[in-house]
Amino acid sequence: MIGLEDRQALARDIHTAHSAGARLRLACETAGIDLRTLQRWKAGEGLRRGDGRPEAARPIPSHALSQQERVLMVQVANEPRFASVPPARIVPMLADEGVYLASESSFARVLRDEGQTAHRGRAKEPRAARPPTTHIAKAVRQVWCWDMTYLPAAVVGRWFHLYLILDLYSRKIVGWEVHETDESHHAAQLVKRAALAEGIALMETKPVLHGDNGSTLKATTVLAMLHWLGVKPSYSRPRVSDDNAFAESLFRTAKYRPEFPAAGFASLEDARAWAADFVHWYNMEHRHSGIGYVTPAQRHAGQDQAILAARHALYTQAREKNPARWSGSTRNWTPIGAVTLNPERKSVVQAQLKDMDKQREAA
Repeated sequence: MIGLEDRQALARDIHTAHSAGARLRLACETAGIDLRTLQRWKAGEGLRRGDGRPEAARPIPSHALSQQERVLMVQVANEPRFASVPPARIVPMLADEGVYLASESSFARVLRDEGQTAHRGRAKEPRAARPPTTHIAKAVRQVWCWDMTYLPAAVVGRWFHLYLILDLYSRKIVGWEVHETDESHHAAQLVKRAALAEGIALMETKPVLHGDNGSTLKATTVLAMLHWLGVKPSYSRPRVSDDNAFAESLFRTAKYRPEFPAAGFASLEDARAWAADFVHWYNMEHRHSGIGYVTPAQRHAGQDQAILAARHALYTQAREKNPARWSGSTRNWTPIGAVTLNPERKSVVQAQLKDMDKQREAA
């Protein structure tokens, strides 16, 4: 609905454009209205009185519910037997008794007009799914991700359990273990050993540890250990498989390595030996695409910026030596900045980054 002042301004602008030689239809389209709309405004009182629809008289339809009928419907809906029953059930229940007051939609409309459309009954109202928990890592030891995956054994139906803790910023595996059973005390001891190895006790701000909703990672034993260490737990949303994407990607990398035994591990010792070799390769040799093709250990130690700067200098030198071989600029070797886990809207992420910068400046 366009107000009177806006109508008059549009009509003046269209008249000015049309007088200057523009086609009337195209001028109307540019203004965002139809040519027939402008003609209707000029033919009636549209440019003097504005839109008449808000003031139009709307007679009550002859088949509308009377006030007595509306009062009766509210009284029936508020009877104790219907206190927790929606209109979709009230109407057929009354029909079984030979009573018909109104349709289901009329019942719902009357209850809405009376302010009685709140959830009827003791059941809780449906709640919208909570948004993902966004964590931003601008340095090592700020956000950790962890999870457990199954390693097949040579015996069908038997599994070994691989626990891994990943530093979100550097992608380095800071803790791992392999066990025959999936128990909470294994996870608790893993977190303790990782915290000791990374010197968490000396840090003023402890890291956030994000995991899925598995019973092992949410057990009381694990929560007590996290509380003792000062590590803040974080969990994925229920039934959302990609809220811990970095840990899942790490497991895929592990299980698609050529040395991963397709027939399964013969013993627990073999599984632990393979895991030790994989962690060493991943941390020390693997050029990770997500961090500029440096190893997680190099980024964890703060060596990535010097390595990427040397690469940029080498690429620039090669381009200057043979400019004809380069159709554009050299490859972008800018160091990777902050890493976001489960990012929400960009505005939310940017606001959190600003808050983190202010806290760092204040400290």
